[in-house]
Amino acid sequence: MPALNFSEVVGSATSQKKLINLLRGHGSQHVLRHPSISQPAMLYGPDNGGMIALEHLKLRSNMASWLNKFYHPPNPITEDRISITGGASQNLACLLQVFTDPVYTRNVWIVSPAYMLAFRIFEDSALKLRSVPEDEEGIDVDFLRREIRKSEEKARAQGNNEPHIKPPRPWSKIYRHIIYAVPTFSNPSFKTMTLRRREELVRVAREYDALVITDDVYDFLQWPSSLTAQTLSVEKAILPRIVDIDGYLDGGAEREGADGFGNAASNGSFSKICGPGMRTGWCEGTPKLAYGVSQTGSSRSGGAPSQLAATFLAETLESEDLQHYVYNTLQPAYGKRYQRMVKAINQELIPLGVRLPQTDRNVVGGYFIWLTLPHPLKGAVVAQRAKDEENVVVAQGEIFQVPGDTENEGTHFEHDIRVCFAWEEEDMLAEGIERLARVIRDVQDEHAGCSQSMQAATAATEGSAKDFW
Repeated sequence: MPALNFSEVVGSATSQKKLINLLRGHGSQHVLRHPSISQPAMLYGPDNGGMIALEHLKLRSNMASWLNKFYHPPNPITEDRISITGGASQNLACLLQVFTDPVYTRNVWIVSPAYMLAFRIFEDSALKLRSVPEDEEGIDVDFLRREIRKSEEKARAQGNNEPHIKPPRPWSKIYRHIIYAVPTFSNPSFKTMTLRRREELVRVAREYDALVITDDVYDFLQWPSSLTAQTLSVEKAILPRIVDIDGYLDGGAEREGADGFGNAASNGSFSKICGPGMRTGWCEGTPKLAYGVSQTGSSRSGGAPSQLAATFLAETLESEDLQHYVYNTLQPAYGKRYQRMVKAINQELIPLGVRLPQTDRNVVGGYFIWLTLPHPLKGAVVAQRAKDEENVVVAQGEIFQVPGDTENEGTHFEHDIRVCFAWEEEDMLAEGIERLARVIRDVQDEHAGCSQSMQAATAATEGSAKDFW
């Protein structure tokens, strides 16, 4: 499959219909154009007599305060557990630079379907990618444990027992495995991993010396799942993060015999709540892990990532303008978009045999909805036809497959598509689903016609053979 450049995705060149983009995973420009976010970026922060670096420390402190209020972890989050980053993608690369080795680190285990733009980040670190399927509870932990055990047996047989390429550093360690997941409102699968699976995942990570890197970038974007809900704001997390569980489960990351680095890193980003141009984020883990992230070579050379942006964000968090904006503007706006799209899906697509995941949840969120098409429809065909015939662009499921790992049928997604409700305005979402339904209906009719023709041809052939004999 050729590489997909989302900046080059356009609609039909000949269609007279307005383009509806259900592929682009960006927040709405209208919703993000808000004074509480835009004004601090154009103003000086209050002069406290210090240097801008102090604002970086203030952001860590203010971020810890917000995370404590939102997640309510058993153990309070302190600022020494947080490292400010240049965003979730940049920090993913930093984590791999500090905590992996291209030989000693056996595999990156990626929960699939997966965020497709992360693949190159792993490949740039010369790591070997493996896919792990999901079920209705999230990651298939039994599959993960079984395959990790096989990889450990292979590594021991090859004598791969310690890192040889990267030198030992006092601020880092090299993990034998990396596990990558988006546990809450996943991109692209829309699923949320259950508490049971999260705890099982932490236990597997500890057993096999794995670092679980979670993109927790959608956690704040949540609302009630009811399509008739009037209050579309949820100010508390619905589940503890993997990093929270690592902090309390069976003695926590500081338990006797542990090395203090822990087995989880939470990757956060302001881009989803302030706008894609805000390339600032945070990484949370144990104090040793957070310090290790800060010692990445590029950060030691270039200084604190996003230092200027950190000054603006520190002020918006301290004044609680950002928190109010998330709860009073973002959540209701995206909640209404979600309601609009899902109502259309229920009316237009479900009767055609299209399926939604995890339909029994009380709280949903994120940017995306995963749709499984009725057999034998292919996502690639539907996506192309939708673009050509209806000027609607959607993402075909195959682009979310882990490249190079074709061993497991459970991680093939040729019968799926992903749609985004965050980018387009409300009034276009229902129309986009209606157009998509027309395409699916047409493709189904064509398949039915072909099937009838084949049955007639088969019957004629059988009749001829009977007459012959």
